[in-house]
Amino acid sequence: MEGLPMWFLAVVIVMLIVYLVYALINPEKF
Repeated sequence: MEGLPMWFLAVVIVMLIVYLVYALINPEKF
């Protein structure tokens, strides 16, 4: 994780959260 900018880390975390929420809302697609 060395050398990564903070905004990149924040974007990855937000994308993971959105993906998990989407999977919870639409479990039949997974």
